[in-house]
Amino acid sequence: MTAELQLLLLTAASIGFIHTILGPDHYVPFIVMAKSQRWSIAKTSLITFLCGIGHVLSSVALGLVGIAIGAAVGKLEEIESFRGDLAGWALTSFGLAYTVWGIWRAIKNRPHIHEHVHADGTCHSHNHTHHDSHAHLHESSRKANLTPWILFTVFVFGPCEPLIPILMYPAAQNSLFGLIIVTSVFAIMTIGTMLSVVLLSLFGISFLPMQRLERYTHALAGVTVFMCGVAIQFLGL
Repeated sequence: MTAELQLLLLTAASIGFIHTILGPDHYVPFIVMAKSQRWSIAKTSLITFLCGIGHVLSSVALGLVGIAIGAAVGKLEEIESFRGDLAGWALTSFGLAYTVWGIWRAIKNRPHIHEHVHADGTCHSHNHTHHDSHAHLHESSRKANLTPWILFTVFVFGPCEPLIPILMYPAAQNSLFGLIIVTSVFAIMTIGTMLSVVLLSLFGISFLPMQRLERYTHALAGVTVFMCGVAIQFLGL
């Protein structure tokens, strides 16, 4: 292994970690959706992993095509920028739509009073919500089914901006082996960081008193995803 390849491997690991940590879109949507939709740890991990795979492989595929046909790096960067815009707007739109649905759900499930009259004539009342009712749980499950697919689609469109110009093209000049191993290190570090941040964040959140916000978790999740999309589009995160 040459010194140049060793440097590329170190760079791939560093960039994979840093670009993931600095990009809230890599983990925030999974954290808030897992919390609001009560995904298990296994389901959250699987969805995060598959979205990470789609995120990296889409840029890898584009980079391999560009290398094969001898396309200029600048042209591929233009394509990646266009894909990034699509992904950013898609995430923003999803967050806005989910916010609206979450607000509607919170209003629909507002606490109300039920009165009960017993056979002996006594009467009592109690506060009641439909948040945990059997029917609403099934309704939530049906609506939630689309969420992983939407996130996967957004991440497939979302580019790994530094992968092609900084890592793939220089590695390809070294050897095919160098290209494969550099790309693999970047992918492992990116997806590993995504999973680590998501799972550690959910573990930390589990200790917070969230009962009073339970009714608003979907709306808050939507707002968070929306703001994440806005940050990508207008702040370049």
